[in-house]
Amino acid sequence: MASIILSPKDIFEQEFKTVMRGFDKKEVDEFLDDVIKDYETFSAQIAALREENQALKKQLANSSTEVKTQPAVTVAPTSQFSSHQTATNLDILKRISRLEKEVFGKQIVE
Repeated sequence: MASIILSPKDIFEQEFKTVMRGFDKKEVDEFLDDVIKDYETFSAQIAALREENQALKKQLANSSTEVKTQPAVTVAPTSQFSSHQTATNLDILKRISRLEKEVFGKQIVE
């Protein structure tokens, strides 16, 4: 991650040389004031996001330990399949195919 080169204080204290056909000093100062405000806003947002990030990391660490300590849940077989028979992907695909034929076949006739 790239480091920040300028702080709001650095921008505020920056002095520029004046030349015969230079920029309007007042205009430059007003622009730099806006840049300083943005830097301060960005710094505050970064600090807030870091705090939020730490809180979320703690929350995640706490929730992952809770999940590990919970007992495993077993799922009872549904009434459609007996306890000795399970639905395979092929069975599911066949059923979906039959349902599609039933639904889309009626739509084509209409």
